[in-house]
Amino acid sequence: VGDEWKGYVFKISGGNDLQGFCMMQGVLTNQRVRLLFKKGMPGYRQRRKGERKRKSIRGCIVDSRLSVLDLVVVKRGEQEIPGLTDTTQPRRLGPKRVGKIRKLFNLSKEDDVRQYVVHRPLPEKDGRKARTKAPKIQRLVTPARLQRKRKVLALKKQRSEKNKRQA
Repeated sequence: VGDEWKGYVFKISGGNDLQGFCMMQGVLTNQRVRLLFKKGMPGYRQRRKGERKRKSIRGCIVDSRLSVLDLVVVKRGEQEIPGLTDTTQPRRLGPKRVGKIRKLFNLSKEDDVRQYVVHRPLPEKDGRKARTKAPKIQRLVTPARLQRKRKVLALKKQRSEKNKRQA
């Protein structure tokens, strides 16, 4: 690696071999192996319930037979790298869940979370005024939600009382 990378520390996050097979963490070899994949394993999506599939993957040890090596910058070095560390990209989307919005803005239970949702500006179209888009907040406790909860509990109670009377 050249002198412009002096002082940089990287973490290897993955890669591909010359034929395009992905590296897999925890497979301690520099060759290809065929593993039996099941639901929840990385690099596999089950098509039917209980399905397992044997797939070829490459081990996580680095050697010369890799075509791509994915790296994450852990520590910056002395110089800025043009196109990599000279600019900071803002996150495109803000949090969607109530708890995560509260955590980001350090809000209490009494604060109205709806005032703090991160709005994303949309590109303007032929002379119309600028619009923004915001996510629908998940896990937000509203009066309608509390009413629904009371209704469900009341129905549950009615059913149990009815069953007691019949028995």
